[in-house]
Amino acid sequence: MCECHSSGVSRRRLLGGLVAGLGAAAFAGAARAAPLGCFNAAALAAQPGEWAERHATAADAFVMPAAAEAAPPVTGAMAGIVRRVNLPAGEKAIALTFDLCQTRSPIAGYDGAIVDLLRANKVPATFFPAGRWLETHGARAQQLAADPLFVLGNHSFDHPDLHAAAAERIVSEVLMTETSLAETRQAAANACGTPVAAPMRLFRFPYGSCADTGAAMVNGIGSVVIQWDVVSGDPDGTSAATITSNVLRAIKPGSIVVMHANGRGTHTAEALARLVPKLRSEGFRFVMVPELLASGTPQAASECFIERPGDTLRYDDRVAHHAPAELRPTHPAT
Repeated sequence: MCECHSSGVSRRRLLGGLVAGLGAAAFAGAARAAPLGCFNAAALAAQPGEWAERHATAADAFVMPAAAEAAPPVTGAMAGIVRRVNLPAGEKAIALTFDLCQTRSPIAGYDGAIVDLLRANKVPATFFPAGRWLETHGARAQQLAADPLFVLGNHSFDHPDLHAAAAERIVSEVLMTETSLAETRQAAANACGTPVAAPMRLFRFPYGSCADTGAAMVNGIGSVVIQWDVVSGDPDGTSAATITSNVLRAIKPGSIVVMHANGRGTHTAEALARLVPKLRSEGFRFVMVPELLASGTPQAASECFIERPGDTLRYDDRVAHHAPAELRPTHPAT
């Protein structure tokens, strides 16, 4: 699912200019990303070609993590499948979220231009890495974990379609990734000499697909299930203009926007360069998902879907060949 095709040289040159243009002191923002002084601007900055997927090498080998302990069950307003948050009148908080999908093969990328842009403009964001992404991008994962602008959620370990998965598989995918997240925070703390606090547990189903029993299972082991109500449609070469239009058309106070930072969104940073100032000019305030959840009443659904109920059928292995054309989503799944 994690394909990306474009010219790395021209793309990086364009996006570097966009980052600089958005913030006059562009990498004063990057320095702020390391308040503990443990990462310098050069280490944080995007590297040429880093966004692209690649074949695994011996350096990518890792020991599979054990499952973490379950947390107390999620109940009340945060139970179910949270798609957005209903806010008090006059409040215009929104959450930008970025998936870092990675399956068993190939090794996904890291779109540093997105992260540089967020830092340069002090835009809080929530990232949902797969466990395999964390294990094969250790330095980048530690930088994200240590940055007070960002929070890391959980996007499963292997990024499988969990719609029809057995309960044991769902629990394993969630809790192994929680171990990888905890190890990432500890490594960041060791590098920085200061503890990195564990955030609330957030989980996003791969492909946006789940059964109601699966969501209940994830709630039962202590994770809030987070989806979205704004689909950027950024994977697979979608233009910056289209991404921008998709977001502006659907955004409203309390929205959760889904994007990608694993190299699949080849024009995501370019779109963000347009969206960030536009949304701020309209009075929107960017927050991380935990703050959004605490700002109002989560609006939860009883089933997973991308834009409307039933539109994940094309990703559900057990029923994919039965999915009628009208239920196939217009945007690639996350």
